[in-house]
Amino acid sequence: MTQQYWVGNFFVDISRNQITHQEQTQTLAPKAISVLTVLAKNQGKVVSQDMLLDIVWSNTVVSPNTLQRSIAQLRKALGDDGKVQVIIKTHAKQGYSLESEVRWHEEDETDAPPKADIPIAQPAKPIPTTLAPNKSPIHKRTFAVIGSIILTALGLFLLSERPPTKLEIAKLNALTATDHRENAGIYSPDGEYVVFHRYEERFCINNIWAKSTKTQEEFQLTQELNSHGSHTFSGDGKTLYFIQEQDCRQPITQKQCYKLLGLDFTKSLHSAQSPSTLMECKNTRISTPIWMQGNQIALLQQSEQRWKLISYSLDDQQSRDIYAPTEGSVIDYDYSLKNDLIALTSVSSEGAYNLTMLKPDGTVIAQNQIERPPEIAQHRFIYPNFSPFKNRLMFSTGRQLFTLTYDGKIDNIDLPVDVPMGSPRFHPDGSRLLVIKGFYDRDMASFSISELAAHYEEQLRDKHQQVYTIEERSITSEGGATFQPNGSLLAFYTFRSGIQQVWIKENSRVRQLSNFPLDSFIYGMRWANDGQSLLVNVSKELQQLTLAGESQTFSFNYPIEQLFHWDSQAQTALANIRINGIVKFAELNLSQLSHTILTNRPANWAQKDSKGGLIYTDGLDRFWRSNTLEDTLIETLNEQGSNLQFIVDNDVIYGINERFQLWRYSLETQQFKVLGDMPRNIDYLSDVRGDQAFISLRIEAKKELAELVLKN
Repeated sequence: MTQQYWVGNFFVDISRNQITHQEQTQTLAPKAISVLTVLAKNQGKVVSQDMLLDIVWSNTVVSPNTLQRSIAQLRKALGDDGKVQVIIKTHAKQGYSLESEVRWHEEDETDAPPKADIPIAQPAKPIPTTLAPNKSPIHKRTFAVIGSIILTALGLFLLSERPPTKLEIAKLNALTATDHRENAGIYSPDGEYVVFHRYEERFCINNIWAKSTKTQEEFQLTQELNSHGSHTFSGDGKTLYFIQEQDCRQPITQKQCYKLLGLDFTKSLHSAQSPSTLMECKNTRISTPIWMQGNQIALLQQSEQRWKLISYSLDDQQSRDIYAPTEGSVIDYDYSLKNDLIALTSVSSEGAYNLTMLKPDGTVIAQNQIERPPEIAQHRFIYPNFSPFKNRLMFSTGRQLFTLTYDGKIDNIDLPVDVPMGSPRFHPDGSRLLVIKGFYDRDMASFSISELAAHYEEQLRDKHQQVYTIEERSITSEGGATFQPNGSLLAFYTFRSGIQQVWIKENSRVRQLSNFPLDSFIYGMRWANDGQSLLVNVSKELQQLTLAGESQTFSFNYPIEQLFHWDSQAQTALANIRINGIVKFAELNLSQLSHTILTNRPANWAQKDSKGGLIYTDGLDRFWRSNTLEDTLIETLNEQGSNLQFIVDNDVIYGINERFQLWRYSLETQQFKVLGDMPRNIDYLSDVRGDQAFISLRIEAKKELAELVLKN
């Protein structure tokens, strides 16, 4: 059987499950390649779904959604548009056809795909494709009936003219300009105050502040609150509600406990007040409170790794579910007091990202799959807020601003802001919007472990004497420094070019290796065993980069939340992945694009020892080691875990505890030793090789409130 063929200008290698175009290679699931091959053998003909299922999944019972996922993956790899359908065409209730020219590989042809300098036609630009929504008759019938009623009563989907392609800004007002970090800004219901968090780095204290939009006078509302997250006003503007996160006294399933608090806003304008506790969660997480009509507070609540939307009655102190998916998970929501309407984003069990419009009593008005434009990564979460534009929400991906219609369509809006910002909050009269803008300055530093230990053991008078050296410094974030195996190169990622990219350092010279699109974000990076390439988790997709700048994408059908480890010889990786909306710890098979679940909860961090043994930390920062029968707890390391990562080097674990002490633990001798004190502005430990270690240091996290006044 011929193992290679061409679909237009795309070279398909069945033996490797790969599609190559202009030296860019993607590895697809074997079943997806099989579907393409069946279509290629029947080029120009309609192949029924039943035939494809019988041939590709013979002797296996699968749903049509399985075939749809393979078609979506193929369209993405071939740069096909699911709407225009240039290469793979859908024939309603019949099947699919391959419309592009197919040329089968002959024995005298080279095995290599075409080089980039050969003149070839350019395919359509790939458009991220999400999976088909649930098409069960019950869902279709239910939404059709509800949608008909709402269309008649409210006219939600009678969309107005398209919004402007850019926001016309009359002026920009800087609301805060301190040395501290301000975030989570909102307007009071009457628009006379802006309320926000202010974190003072020097004292490690966070408080809620208010600022008059008329007099510019500031008011500290709380005293050493140490609370982080969003807050919300009651309808009359008299009470402020927010979440406080603190260490649990006796942690059982989580280290943090969560309280819903209330604060008398009027009194706080005269002197800082102590908030009152309304509810407390010790085994679940709560976030994002929003006051609703009927004296209800809407909240996101996480239980068993799945998020749902609940409401808490301030009158009878009872909570109930508003939207609790049995599969998948809620991502975010917003509430319109004017329309008494909730807009909720979620990810389904099939991996589709949906927008649901519903009433506070849980009545679903409409649910639509979000149609992502090419500039938004396939697995990026969307956090939209209500806006003055009719029937449109608004959200930011960093330096890009978008509107989202109630039926899931996205449009780009230009905004003259040169730094990343969060999703904007509009003034009650819609004439201006509040944004949080700023930057994060992080430097890479190295130090000698033996020198650090000597300072610590000798108990010098200046015990905290700086023993580290700054390796890379800029006015933006540098991090993730990792040593090249059997080499002298150093890989790291940075925003110094304006977009987070992978860079290589060789001696004193640095160069950019990757070319990721705007608003990309890296969730882990690891060297290959031979040190000739890197596996990068960029925007929750795995991409292999060679030192020559070539790339290969591993197109899993689900987001890769965090990459921990890569064994390039075995083509396996350790990662947190999101399956059916739930984050789990898994081992990935990059050759087969498959996975094995290791734990049904995410790992905080994970590495492997020299023999391939697994070391990981759980949600309580406890260390576990895998063996043939079951995972065993490393009890010596209880109380030594933290969110600052750990490294395994020559079967020795190096970590940093919550007291900012660097320690080591030998897996062979089971000996534990504290090595020295780390600076309190450390972000994480990034790598260790012998006596040299790399860390990331937080230099400055500058965030401030700004107000964009719109032109009339």
